[in-house]
Amino acid sequence: MLFMERSLLHRFESSKVQRFKIFGVLAYSVVELLNPLNLELASAQTPFYQGKTIRIIIGSSTGGGYDLWARVLARYYGKYIPGNPTILVQNMPGAASIVTTNYLYNIAKPDGLTLGALLPAIYFDQLVGRPEVKFDFAKIGWIGSPEQNDILHYMRADSPYKTIEDIRKAKEPPRCGSSGTGTTGFYIPRLLDEVLGTKHTIVSGYQGGTEVDLAVERGEVHCWSPLVATYFGREPYISWHKKGFVRVLLQTSRKRDSRLGDVPTIYELMDQNKTPEAGKRLTRVILVAATLGRPIAVTPGIPSDRLKLLRDAYLKTLKDPELIAETKRQRWDIDPLTGEEMEQLSKEVMAQTKEVIERMKWVLGN
Repeated sequence: MLFMERSLLHRFESSKVQRFKIFGVLAYSVVELLNPLNLELASAQTPFYQGKTIRIIIGSSTGGGYDLWARVLARYYGKYIPGNPTILVQNMPGAASIVTTNYLYNIAKPDGLTLGALLPAIYFDQLVGRPEVKFDFAKIGWIGSPEQNDILHYMRADSPYKTIEDIRKAKEPPRCGSSGTGTTGFYIPRLLDEVLGTKHTIVSGYQGGTEVDLAVERGEVHCWSPLVATYFGREPYISWHKKGFVRVLLQTSRKRDSRLGDVPTIYELMDQNKTPEAGKRLTRVILVAATLGRPIAVTPGIPSDRLKLLRDAYLKTLKDPELIAETKRQRWDIDPLTGEEMEQLSKEVMAQTKEVIERMKWVLGN
């Protein structure tokens, strides 16, 4: 009997010890989990973007090249971002994407959930000191660009302006459509006036490239200066080119595009016109905007690891077989710039002499 009591007591004590051990392990686990370092490690196991939505704000109206490229990107980008976030797009046109850039730079949270599809020439407005600029181009968080571009200058074929020389000699300047000073439709005709001695009349106030297209069709304006990729990549230009509705007078590339073999480059024309070196320097600074292509940016100040993640995912997206197939159908070429390359270019282009800036002020209508 005594033996049985001792045996039962031993079992009870053993069970009690086991309960204390289990309690101790649980208590230790809770303490470890509440430890800030371990909380951070546990949090790191869940991707930041899981269950979240990224907005891409487009700084131009619908239907143009910048808008179309951003929408294609939105369909594939989320696949390559850890956590597979939803991607939505929103147009915020105004002042050649200055409105969007100001929003991205000053209002959007620096959390990597708001991106911008910007017109790259907005650095012009900062260089010349426009008061509406509330951003620093060199400090924007650059993710990448799908292409590096050149620009062309066309006229309606039924206009009297068959060559750049015709424009220079014309009694009445041709009218060119524009949606803002930071767009090719504004600064290319002005640049040609500055370095080649032509004269153009800029008709501003259009919301974007699509509206300028309609103005050309209606005969309100004679000319526009789209990207080469836009001209060969979407309607109405594909049909216009085939039908001879417009005539391309100039291209900004160093070498002639094979599709525009009979069209002179701006560099050839500057040599023929004996443009001074200052004018050539101005041209190089302005044409960096085309090199920057169709950039995607993010608010400055986001964590560096998150910026790297977005950049890496962007480059992977541009290699997606379905995206490549879609861009081929659209006749778009992919020639990407990395975020790091864009960051370097943005810093270089902002470091200009007073002489270049003064000449830019004239080009931009200051």
